[in-house]
Amino acid sequence: MDVRLPLTSAGICLALLMSACSPSDEKRQVSLEEKTAQFEKSLDAIQDPKLKDAVAELGGSLLLLERAQLKLDSKPVETEYGEDALAVLKHYPTPQALVDTYINGLFVLHKDSSSDYLTDLQPVFPFNFNIPVAFLFPHSLEWQSVTLSNKRVIPFQPEWSETDPGIQLSPSSSNLTNPDDLTVTYPFIDGLDVENKNQPQPVSLQGKVEVIAPRRLYSFDLTKKDVGQTRTNDNLSVTLLNLANNYAEIEFNNSAPLAPEVSETPLNPLIVQAKDSTGQFLSRSGSINETSAQIAFYQKQLAKMQQQKAWSESFEKQIEEEQRAFEKQQSHHYSKVYFNGPIETLEVSVLDFSTATVTRKDLNLPVLRFDPHTTQKTIQPLTLPVVVYDDQAPIWLKGATLGEEQLKKSVRISQSVEDPSAVRIDFDHPRSFNDELLGTSFTPGESPVSFFTEDSNGKRDEPIELPPEAYQVDPLRGIITYDLNLFPETPAYAVGSMPLFLATIEKKTIDAHQLPKGLTLKGNALVVDLKLFPAQDWRFFAKDDSGNYLKEILSVSHDASAEGPALLGVHYFYGQPTRLETYQRTDLSTVQYGFEVKLDKADTSSLAQ
Repeated sequence: MDVRLPLTSAGICLALLMSACSPSDEKRQVSLEEKTAQFEKSLDAIQDPKLKDAVAELGGSLLLLERAQLKLDSKPVETEYGEDALAVLKHYPTPQALVDTYINGLFVLHKDSSSDYLTDLQPVFPFNFNIPVAFLFPHSLEWQSVTLSNKRVIPFQPEWSETDPGIQLSPSSSNLTNPDDLTVTYPFIDGLDVENKNQPQPVSLQGKVEVIAPRRLYSFDLTKKDVGQTRTNDNLSVTLLNLANNYAEIEFNNSAPLAPEVSETPLNPLIVQAKDSTGQFLSRSGSINETSAQIAFYQKQLAKMQQQKAWSESFEKQIEEEQRAFEKQQSHHYSKVYFNGPIETLEVSVLDFSTATVTRKDLNLPVLRFDPHTTQKTIQPLTLPVVVYDDQAPIWLKGATLGEEQLKKSVRISQSVEDPSAVRIDFDHPRSFNDELLGTSFTPGESPVSFFTEDSNGKRDEPIELPPEAYQVDPLRGIITYDLNLFPETPAYAVGSMPLFLATIEKKTIDAHQLPKGLTLKGNALVVDLKLFPAQDWRFFAKDDSGNYLKEILSVSHDASAEGPALLGVHYFYGQPTRLETYQRTDLSTVQYGFEVKLDKADTSSLAQ
């Protein structure tokens, strides 16, 4: 939950407005809905369009911030774990080494398209930036053009044009899962059957990238004992103002001036992480980066705007100068960070931009093709001059030792009662590595279920006699569906047993120089004979001499023919494997999960009488 105030140079996430209200405002305690209605009414009275836009932007943001603050304060504290936002940086000796890995590890894939008139291009990044702080450093990546096999250069355009009759390069508008993907669009010629493969194909993608690396990152480990204390390292200082159950208030300062390279760049130099008593990282639910004094300043500016009759250049200049002067006075920075769970310890990290290194590079990336299933006999190389580690692998591989009781405890039961003729009970559990190795040879056995009425005390009463078609059990998906039209009485309880499936997984560690028959290393590629190591029974993970898991770039299978079975599996890694871990499913067992579910009530008014 992050929003930003307009017209400000500082990064503003969520703002605490209630404390910035005047005493008279606090006494009135007008609701947020009333404030919104009053603001909209005052906005309607403004005639000048520019003034109206400015007031709407700032005033709307202040209301949005207050709404977000109220939501944060009222949100139940439920534990939810996240990732270590700094894990990727901890693998590299300097921030610049991370920047170099980011740039040099980028490549482009040619993807299959369902249309003869489209070719999709997928930029593949060495890191997954789905953490709260995204990429740690200021950066920009701009695509400029694509070169085709006939040497024609197609410039990038921000969106596809329906009226452009030529070949176009634009973002893939339909791909929400990979927003960085691009599409080469060929012209559709009515009445002419032109297949994509006969069109000139993309050969290379051109662009430019810029990344700004800080001088360093320094982390302070804090607990409740540090409340009120200031911790300092050279030019960086952090003060823990408050540490509550699920949030922390922090003030931080860099006594050295910002490097000229980032003087005009919006920065978020603070990264606050929390762990609970288990030592796991808690996910963030939001943050407030403004003090009450800062919010009061923006409210004062809003009041000035509302007193104007018209917008003018002189007034705009006055507002901007006031903002710059005010922000210049804020030598210390404040942040209040909320977490999903009770906090035990804090890791407060500060990016030091007192000096900065700007890396700019023109990109001319070859477009590579690695089909998931190929009939090519030659194993195509994919060597990148970087090493990238997979910090999620150790967490994912915990599922290899999943036990029966752990599996049962992870089950979550939900109900869907919107359609009384198809009421559902779902038995679900978080997907784990164990699920990945279950294979397809399931023998669920019996999945008995009985429905009961309830007595006057709401307890389980008599069983309901039902025809077989009244309900259906899908044990492989963990779903029970029942039709209330076929129930002579309203059910209140469902009792029975749902099968769960548990793989027995054997782990082995092998030196890369002593691989068994059927496993071969070709540079950074592990070649697997799928006749000896069937894909549904085996998984492979690689480590280098650091002891960390190498991130897999991609994997492909080489088939004997277009119709034949896969013979070879090839796994490409960011780095050179020196040890392999093999995981083999040696057995598959069925675990019976006994249940008694109190049924949610469905709206039966529409049922046939």
